[in-house]
Amino acid sequence: MENFKNMIRISVIALLLSSCSNSITSNGGGLSYSTSFTGCPDAEIEWVNMLMINDIKYKHHFSHPDENFPVTIEKGRELGKVNYKMAGSACSNHKEQNGDATYLEEGTSIYEIKGYPTSLVVVANDVVYVADRNKKAKTVGELYPMDKLVKNIHIQSTEDGKRLHTFSPSSKDKFLAEFYKLELEDVQSLIDAGKLDGTRIFLEIELNNGVLIRQLYWSDTNTFHSGAIGNDEIEEVILDEVSNLENEYQ
Repeated sequence: MENFKNMIRISVIALLLSSCSNSITSNGGGLSYSTSFTGCPDAEIEWVNMLMINDIKYKHHFSHPDENFPVTIEKGRELGKVNYKMAGSACSNHKEQNGDATYLEEGTSIYEIKGYPTSLVVVANDVVYVADRNKKAKTVGELYPMDKLVKNIHIQSTEDGKRLHTFSPSSKDKFLAEFYKLELEDVQSLIDAGKLDGTRIFLEIELNNGVLIRQLYWSDTNTFHSGAIGNDEIEEVILDEVSNLENEYQ
């Protein structure tokens, strides 16, 4: 039980990528990129693997390097191209705009994925990017239009990113029905209010095509990193599934 609790008391799996050494390293189930260049007032710049198009900021969600989760995608129409590669060029005060990407080369085409809303996922250079910030989205359902597209929801180890437990079908359906309704709050305001503190649980939403959408959830405040504050039903479902996981590890 104590070992399990240690896994649940997560340190956030690195979504921000740091240091300045032109290297790629494994980090808690993802990959950390670091880059260095001169000409900026700040010597060290933290990046995530992102791109921006149609006023939506997307991020790439890595699978655990020791696990093979197949992803099946079919490219659709071209949505645009990368106009600016930030790594190696932009300073940390750069404001992302349409056509920006962290690591994709300028001129790289960005495509829709057939059968999936472009406001949810896009693909570029055979890498899938998931919506992260959309100013037009007022609810989780608008940020993540996943209706009938979710295969499973998993709880991940926050030590190494491996899957520990899968929600029951009924819990999955109940969670999603409530999740889509939640209103999105300003993330910085939630941080300032201490909503993103305390015990954290790493959820992994697996789409039908194998694409992964990760959600960091703070159980003490019933809050998601995307800016949504859960309701009573959300809290009940997650805590029930955590309890089921604890029972599996006893």
